[in-house]
Amino acid sequence: MNEYLAKSKPRETIQEHTDNLVKNFKILKEIYPNLNINWDILYWAVIYHDLGKMNLKFQSKLKGKRISGEIPHGILSLAFIDYEKLEDEEYSEEDIRVLFHAVAYHHDRKFDFSEDELIDEISLMEKEVDNFYYDKIPDLIINEEIEADYFYKNDRIFLNENKEGLFFKYTLIKGLLNRLDYAASAYIPVERKNDFLVEGMEKLGFIWNDLQKFMLKNQSENLIVVAQTGMGKTEGGLLWIGDNKGFFILPLKTAINAIYDRVVQIIGNGVEEKVGLLHSDTYKEYLAREKDEKIGIDDYFKRTKQLSLPLTICTLDQLFDLVYRYPGFEQKLATLSYSKIVIDEIQMYSPDLLAYLIIGLEYINKVGGKFAILTATLPGIIVDLLKESKIEFKMPEKPFIDNELKRHSVKILDNEIDKGIILEKYKKNKVLIICNTVKKAQEIYGELKEYIEKERLNLFHSKYIRKDRGEKEQAILEIGSKNSKEYGIWIATQIVEASLDIDFDILLTELSDLNGLFQRMGRCYRKRNFEGTGYNCYVFCGKGISGVNKVVDKDIHKFSKEALKNIDGFITEENKINMIDKVYSTKSLENTEYYKKLKKSIKYVKSFEDYELTKSETRDRFRNISSWNIIPKTVYDKNIDKIEELMKIIKEKHISREERFKAKLAVLEYTVAIYEYDYYKYNVEGIIELSKYERIYIYNCEYSKELGFKNVEKQEDSINNII
Repeated sequence: MNEYLAKSKPRETIQEHTDNLVKNFKILKEIYPNLNINWDILYWAVIYHDLGKMNLKFQSKLKGKRISGEIPHGILSLAFIDYEKLEDEEYSEEDIRVLFHAVAYHHDRKFDFSEDELIDEISLMEKEVDNFYYDKIPDLIINEEIEADYFYKNDRIFLNENKEGLFFKYTLIKGLLNRLDYAASAYIPVERKNDFLVEGMEKLGFIWNDLQKFMLKNQSENLIVVAQTGMGKTEGGLLWIGDNKGFFILPLKTAINAIYDRVVQIIGNGVEEKVGLLHSDTYKEYLAREKDEKIGIDDYFKRTKQLSLPLTICTLDQLFDLVYRYPGFEQKLATLSYSKIVIDEIQMYSPDLLAYLIIGLEYINKVGGKFAILTATLPGIIVDLLKESKIEFKMPEKPFIDNELKRHSVKILDNEIDKGIILEKYKKNKVLIICNTVKKAQEIYGELKEYIEKERLNLFHSKYIRKDRGEKEQAILEIGSKNSKEYGIWIATQIVEASLDIDFDILLTELSDLNGLFQRMGRCYRKRNFEGTGYNCYVFCGKGISGVNKVVDKDIHKFSKEALKNIDGFITEENKINMIDKVYSTKSLENTEYYKKLKKSIKYVKSFEDYELTKSETRDRFRNISSWNIIPKTVYDKNIDKIEELMKIIKEKHISREERFKAKLAVLEYTVAIYEYDYYKYNVEGIIELSKYERIYIYNCEYSKELGFKNVEKQEDSINNII
């Protein structure tokens, strides 16, 4: 018998590689036996998927010699499918078509071959079949051509061809075949069983409150639940997931990191086999937590990226880019078909991200996945859009709130924030000032400098290099801790609006919108009664409020201002929910730019043909962010020796992946992301190429650890230095 390889690094035969897929197939079926798929079809897809690698052009390529005219092995594998036998065994025509398409497209390649070339190549493989034996298919045959009833060149199963059921059936088989294939290639189990979360929650010894009991009672339902801050929404979400595969989705990395750490405490040992965090800085966070105990970060990272862990805490973009149906999206949707997804902080998503969420939940619902939206404030527009998409869900009769708690006494002021009122309220309190823009925050900081001791005055926004931002985040967490006796003034932007567990005595804030305001108020008297006299929250609504019609929607700002006009004093949680209902109802918003943008985004995403966009194009559209990673020139000049030393490590070929990654992360610590409105190409003074696809721009601007990034006038010099 001849030896036909599936891969050369490491060397593995087609039979050995397929056996690894079969092993993972059994793991998947054992953990999720009730998955709504035809298991036989998936099994045959596993068996047939790589047989086309038997062709000699592929074998020659693995030995380092490329021969022109190679046809993708997924297409050649179709010639081996014994469709007549499958027909005799009464598999449906639809199932056999799904099998053909899953095998053909398990790698999405260009089909630049003719029908004659395909028949010739199949003919050549007939000679190889005699020298091939695989015990899992001893009666292997090869057809003279590919049966056109099931597949022909460029044939595809589309969502929009009025066969939605067929599309999702194909998506699940193809997606799971990919999962099994990638897991086999990485030598990791495709799934690990969740048999620890229920036990971990029980060990907490808590008496569950009404919210948590509701989540436990409705584990098999799609849910939308409103509960105020401090009600234990995270525990409620984990109880709802139970011993199932789960994803916890939040908008901010800081929140994800914090919940990951809480879950780690709950589940105890063996974290790297049970729970992962998934966002753009996953590897960095794993490195930071490795400490003294080696956990095999590379494998842990691999398991996380392949969605193999039972529980994953992640950002929306890690999963919901599937809405664009790019080649390869199937493995994410297939995974979510047997998962439970918790979505928190939904009010923080922009209209385009909200559109992705609505469409994603529609697809997930159709393939069998479950979701629970847990939020402190629920814009009514979301409920209406889910109903419009015919998604069934359950809501409790009333929100879970505690009106006995009196946290916020609010004063509405029809003017701008000024230093006079800040200094009046300071009096050795912990004062938090939140502005709508970085520029405004920097201005107020400048005005206060001569009045407040340097060590008591701080600024925090998104335009610091990562290293400085991390230090500032840690500092605000320390002073904002409920046990901290320190005092001082922190001026910030919406970066502190959600997820940071900080508790200040007094809040002074520009009005953004009602949702944002209530999130900001959550950073003041977070879980305690305000027993003083007067007010602890001051909201500035006058002319000159920064960011309106730029970072804040002008219509929602206007409606929010209107809703607040009669507020003077204590505001209950029920008041907040009623105001949100009024401002964010479909009736209120239907003529606003916000609503038009949301509806337009939904229509826009659905207008794309299946597989029209590449994964890379999808990533750019999904994030809808034109941002550049820069190193301020002054930071670069100060650290040039260290950066050049790190770049040598990154470009060194004979070094471990972990060392290279550490060096890359160390370079990124000097960077800050700036957006389109701050980017002038003539201010770029050099480029650092981390890889073929990753660039950092050395950028002429003002920067200090005190104020962060400030742009300067456009310079006329061109890029002259690539590192």
